[in-house]
Amino acid sequence: MKALIDNLAVARKKSKNLLGQMLPSEVADRIMAGEITKPVSFECATVFFSNIVGFSDIAAEANSIDIVNLLNDLYKYFDTIIDNHDVYKVETVGSQYMVVSGIPKRNGENHVSEIADMALTLMSGIYSTFKVRNLDIKVELRIGIHSGPTVAGVVGTKAPRYCLFGDTVNTAARMESSGSAMRIQVSEPTYELLRKTGQYNFEIRGKIPVKGKGHMTTYWLTGKTGFISPLPKLEDFPLAN
Repeated sequence: MKALIDNLAVARKKSKNLLGQMLPSEVADRIMAGEITKPVSFECATVFFSNIVGFSDIAAEANSIDIVNLLNDLYKYFDTIIDNHDVYKVETVGSQYMVVSGIPKRNGENHVSEIADMALTLMSGIYSTFKVRNLDIKVELRIGIHSGPTVAGVVGTKAPRYCLFGDTVNTAARMESSGSAMRIQVSEPTYELLRKTGQYNFEIRGKIPVKGKGHMTTYWLTGKTGFISPLPKLEDFPLAN
């Protein structure tokens, strides 16, 4: 009987660890306890999207193993950086990487600074440190950030996922897709929140057409007071046509 109990305990611990890798720990704990998880609304959070510029062309010219190695190396590198910030990695889809702050743990207005600091660190690392194995290429990122209300909840049972829903997510994705290589594009709500801190540097991009949103005023996040790691200069990376 003791052996059976021990085996059950081990199996339960493995299940909890696996679930904890797929979901936020507090959400995983509630599921393991048999509680029903309901969608939760968050008044304001900051959502980050990044993508590899020209990834389709890179994938077409390289072999599949090198592409898998590229993404694995890149995401492992990203993961080591986000561990130093109060953020949650929502998912990776192909070359796209999605992170949020302020969800599932509320952190006041710190969410916008956590994402901005993370974005600057990631951009600096890609610009000055990250190397690609076996491929004679230099990875360039396109980053987009937006802040606003969001709903989060668990979707699915066999392979549950913690997903974000709402216009904030869509707009953050548009900030990425309408951006440009080695630039961090932020929406006006994100800009206003960061501007209040008095710590960040920007260049205004102006009004641009954003799919599904009409025209929006956006900004390039270019640095932060006291941030000494090297960052790409905008003039070295002209806007995409």
